[in-house]
Order: sequence, then C-alpha cells, then structure tokens
Amino acid sequence: THMWAAFLLSFGVIFVAELGDKSQLMALAFATRYPAIPVLIGITLATALVHAVSVLVGAALGAAIPTTAISIAAAAAFVAFGIWTLRGDELSDDEEERAAKPTRNVIFAVGGAFFLAELGDKTMLATITLATTEGLFGTWLGSTIGMVAADALAILVGQQLGARLPERTVKIGASILFFVFAGVLLYEALA
Repeated sequence: THMWAAFLLSFGVIFVAELGDKSQLMALAFATRYPAIPVLIGITLATALVHAVSVLVGAALGAAIPTTAISIAAAAAFVAFGIWTLRGDELSDDEEERAAKPTRNVIFAVGGAFFLAELGDKTMLATITLATTEGLFGTWLGSTIGMVAADALAILVGQQLGARLPERTVKIGASILFFVFAGVLLYEALA
C-alpha cells in the first residue's frame, strides 16, 4: 500500500507540474509534425530515464537529511513550483528548432529533446523532492506516468482545440495545487 500511496501522490503532483510546462509545448510541437504514438514513446522513454535518476538523487538526499528539514524544504520547493507555474514556460529557440527539425527516427529525436529539456526542470525537481520521503518505485512509476499522461493530454486537447485553451486558467489552477501541497507539507513538518 505504501507503493500505491507514493504512486498516487507522485502521479498527481507531476501531472499538475506538467500542466503549462514547456514539455507540453514540445509535445504539441512534435505532434503537429509526427504521428502521436512515436512521439509518446519518445516522451515515455526520456521521462522514465530522467525520473529514475531523480528518484535515486531524492533517495540519497532523504537518507542524509532529517525528515523535518526535508518536509520544510519540500514545502518551500512546492511554493517555488507554484510561482514557476504561474510565470509559465516557453520553448527556447533551440528547443523550437529541435521540435521542427525533420528526422528519420522520431522516437530518438523526441526522446533526446525531452531528456535534455527535462534536466533541471520543475518536474525533475519535484520528483527528487517526492523521492526524499516516498517509496522509490511508486514515486518513479507515478511521476513517469503522470508526466506522460499530461503530455498525452496536451497532444490530444491541443490537436482538438488549438489556440482556444485557457492557458492562464490552467496555470492558476496548477499553481494553487502546488501551494496546497506546500501547505500540507509545512503542516506535517510543524505538527
């Protein structure tokens, strides 16, 4: 049951973190040029690798730092993620160029672009934060599936609705959820 709790928490947090993230913009950009299935496979492979590294880093930090300090740091991190989400992400010129570049092997192109884009991204940092206190496998699985689900949703919704998405509403809603997570963590640390 601990594994499933870690899975559900990680899935929810990373799904929310991915809303309005540059990875969603990349997923949409790739999906306008290539079939959705190879794009999703590339996203899944890159995400699984980045989040495996994140979980290992989080586990090492969790073993070395006292639990109360981790909870307070995690609460501060989630406040920062909320602010980061409100600010929003945009693709850099280099990331837009990678998404627009024609390629023979879509899976490797998408996977490579996503791997590089996710290094140091808020979803990687959120996964590290979660792995300091939660089960490793559940955190890895939940964070990976949460991110892929959010990117798949972006591809599907983006293809259907185009520019009619209420981006500001999505950003505000995701930010509020981060602030709620921060409040819960801070309460647990100080209670």
